[in-house]
Amino acid sequence: MRIGLIGTGRIGTFHSMTLGRHPEVTSLVVADADGARAADLAERIGATAAASVDQVFALGVDALVITAATSAHAELIGRAARAGLPVFCEKPIALDLPGTLAALAEVDAAGTVLQLGFQRRFDAGYAAAREAVRAGALGRLHTVRALTSDPAPPPAAYLPLSGGLYRDCLVHDFDVLRWVTGREVTEVYATGSDAGPAMFRETGDVDTAAVLLTLDDGTLCTATATRCNGAGYDVRMELAGELDQLAVGLDDRTPLTSAELAGPVAPDKPWPGFLERFAPAYEAELAAFVEVVRGERANPCDGREALHALRIAEACEQSRREHRPVRMAEIPGA
Repeated sequence: MRIGLIGTGRIGTFHSMTLGRHPEVTSLVVADADGARAADLAERIGATAAASVDQVFALGVDALVITAATSAHAELIGRAARAGLPVFCEKPIALDLPGTLAALAEVDAAGTVLQLGFQRRFDAGYAAAREAVRAGALGRLHTVRALTSDPAPPPAAYLPLSGGLYRDCLVHDFDVLRWVTGREVTEVYATGSDAGPAMFRETGDVDTAAVLLTLDDGTLCTATATRCNGAGYDVRMELAGELDQLAVGLDDRTPLTSAELAGPVAPDKPWPGFLERFAPAYEAELAAFVEVVRGERANPCDGREALHALRIAEACEQSRREHRPVRMAEIPGA
C-alpha cells in the first residue's frame, strides 16, 4: 500500500515514522509547504519526498494522511474525495461549521472514507472507561470531570490559527466525553480567563477555560483546560456513578502532588507533552486507518464525529461571549 502524507511538522513526522514501520505500508510519499523539511524527513525514514501536493496525487497513492496546517484541511479533504481516496485527517476538518459541512458534503458525495484523528478513542484508559460505563460497572453515571492541561503556551504565531482553546484543545474532551458515555450534550455553560500571557488577550483567546455540560440523560460534566500548567502535561477523566468511581490518566507520571501526608509525591518524570502521553494511541489510530483502507474494519471515527465535537466547541464560544447557557439546538449543523 502506498500512502501519501501532507504536512511534516511535529505530528506529521510522528505519523510518518509510524507508517514507515507498518508492514502493510510498502511506500510512503511525504510533502510539505517547506520542501526542504519534507526532503529531510524522507531521507531519514526512507520515504519519497514529493515536490508538491500535486505530485503526491500524481504518484498514485492509495490513501492520504493530512497533517498539514489546519487552514488546508478542508481543501485537501475535498480534493482527496474527488480523487476517490480514503483520508485520515488530524482534527479539525475546519475551524468553522460552514467549512466543516462543505468538506463533509464532498466526502458524502464521493462515497469515500474520512477518518478523524481523535486519538483518545484509542487510548487504553479511555477504552477501559468506556467498557466500564457500557457494562454498568459504575451504576448510574451522575458526574464526569474532564481536563486537559498543557505545560506551556504554544508559540504566539499559532494562536490566531488555532481556533481558540475550546476548538483546539477542549474539542478532544468533548469528543471523548461522547464516546465514553454514549450520550449527547444538550447544553453548555462556558467561561474563560485571559489573565495569563498577553498574547491570549491580543488574539481574543483565553489561556484557561471551564465548561459545565449537561448530557441528554441528566449527567453533569465539567471540562477544564489551561495552557499554563507548569507541573506538566495533564489529561484526565473522572467518572462517578452510584456504584463506583473510575479515573483515566491517573498513573505514576500524572503531574499531580497530594497535599496529604500519606499521599503520592510529585512524579519523577511527569508527562511532558501529548506525543509522549498518547504515543500508543497515535500508533493505534493509524493502524486502524490501514485496516479501514484494506476493508478489514469499519471507520472508527468518521467526519460526523468531528462535527459533533466542533458544534459543542462552537456552543462554548457563544456561551463565553454571551455569558449564558447555550442549548445545542441553537447551533446549526446537527
